[in-house]
Amino acid sequence: MLRSILCLCLLSLGWASLAHSEPVKLSKSKICHDTTSPFYERVRRFTPFASLDECLKAGGRLPELSGQVKSEPASGKTYARRAFGHGWADDDRDCQNTRHEVLIAQSTTATQLSKNGCRAVHGRWISMFTGKVISDAQLLDIDHVVPLKWAWEHGAQNWPRSTRIRFANDPINLIAVERSLNRAKGAQGPDTWLPPDNQCQYIVRFMRIVKSYKLQQPASLANVQARCL
Repeated sequence: MLRSILCLCLLSLGWASLAHSEPVKLSKSKICHDTTSPFYERVRRFTPFASLDECLKAGGRLPELSGQVKSEPASGKTYARRAFGHGWADDDRDCQNTRHEVLIAQSTTATQLSKNGCRAVHGRWISMFTGKVISDAQLLDIDHVVPLKWAWEHGAQNWPRSTRIRFANDPINLIAVERSLNRAKGAQGPDTWLPPDNQCQYIVRFMRIVKSYKLQQPASLANVQARCL
């Protein structure tokens, strides 16, 4: 009897924990979606887990996104996303990870949050890439102005892991933009890809971040920068 009561208490505590944070969703197709997944809001029928690791251990797998670099050991000269930490960080443990903190900070009006206060749902964001006003957070990606893979190939591979995680979550390097344009950009620098609008603003910001983190500057970047002088 005592053992049954104890089990029920532990189960209640587990579900209470899930209630105060966004669960990882194991979809019917056995894909694990945490809040960094662009499909998170679309998954309606799911089994909840407290963490991504628990979901994966239960037989789930990560979503395969267009342009996503597959996970592999971050060793030698090979780029792997996890070299910059696992997804968005939540250093202050307030349940709002970097994505949602950026959305809240960059909204030009008060942000409507999810019921538990962990996610930005609606606001007013002006895209640096197009100047368009967007109110639905689901339509936005958080772009790394200097892409992680680009940074890796230009010096970040030699950084301590702590510096790479800080870089991946640095608000200076993050902007809320249209999902389609963020994915069209991929890991390109401004010498091979530029947004439709505000190109000089984008180039100047890119170069400021490169210099701040002492990344290598290929000659092609100087040619692009010269357009804005």
